[in-house]
Amino acid sequence: MAHVPRRPLFYTAVLATGFALGGFLSAFLERVLPPGAPREVLTFSVTPTFGPVSLDLLVVSMTLGPIGLHVSLLSVVGVVLAYLLARSLF
Repeated sequence: MAHVPRRPLFYTAVLATGFALGGFLSAFLERVLPPGAPREVLTFSVTPTFGPVSLDLLVVSMTLGPIGLHVSLLSVVGVVLAYLLARSLF
């Protein structure tokens, strides 16, 4: 069987699915787990932000931002699981 290169849309879909799955799992465990070390470790997250970015074109002026990405440990686990599942299916 010949190796077929993956398309960028495939990787984008895997990332989006993994982050969504990990986000739902993180929110679920945040509600279910009692306060303590396991909850703190599993629901730990980082939110890097970018912005605000201003654009002034004399006719139109707009400001975009700040844009942030909420990344948790379970989101990374979700991305890995989504990739392994997609790789085994396709």
